[in-house]
Amino acid sequence: MSESNSTGAAGDNEIAIRLPEQLRKLRRARNLSLESLGSLAGVSRSMLSQIERGQANPTLAVTVRISRALGVSLDDIAGIYPDSASTIEVFRASDRSLDFRTDPDCSLRTLSPSRLWEDVEFYELTLAPGRSLTGAPHIRGTFEFVTVEHGVVVVSSGEKTEQLGTGDSASYPADIVHAIENRGKDTATAILVVRYLGQVTK
Repeated sequence: MSESNSTGAAGDNEIAIRLPEQLRKLRRARNLSLESLGSLAGVSRSMLSQIERGQANPTLAVTVRISRALGVSLDDIAGIYPDSASTIEVFRASDRSLDFRTDPDCSLRTLSPSRLWEDVEFYELTLAPGRSLTGAPHIRGTFEFVTVEHGVVVVSSGEKTEQLGTGDSASYPADIVHAIENRGKDTATAILVVRYLGQVTK
């Protein structure tokens, strides 16, 4: 089956117009290159590039693979959002599509609508004892904010480090190498907020 349909199919014009920009925003918010997203989704880099340039209209199967790789719904990737003035958007604990990372050492669960990802992201972080979440530098001007719900963690940003206990919060530059490490004997949980203050670039 072909990876794409001809662009501008009848009845799909509105989605086709929004999809390129929305895919680009979601990919950049995740700090994913075209190659990385392509590997996760099982879609060629060239196809993703064509979609982002509005030169290809992907099939439903390809769109589903891309949305799963990004951890978002089809509505999110198509740029279709509920009316925020009249709708309560709920994120259920049972919704596994919100799990950004899940392994025995660390879990990171998305708590924010993907339409905000170009500006701010909210996560619930769980770290096993002795484990850490290390982040490569984000785009220039990015800050992170962490509030510890349970346990003891050490936050590092560049050469600076601070120990936080239950109820403590910290903010730090995230456009340099940064990390959150569980130094305690129990599993640590925290709320992590990523705030993009700089310009998003390719």
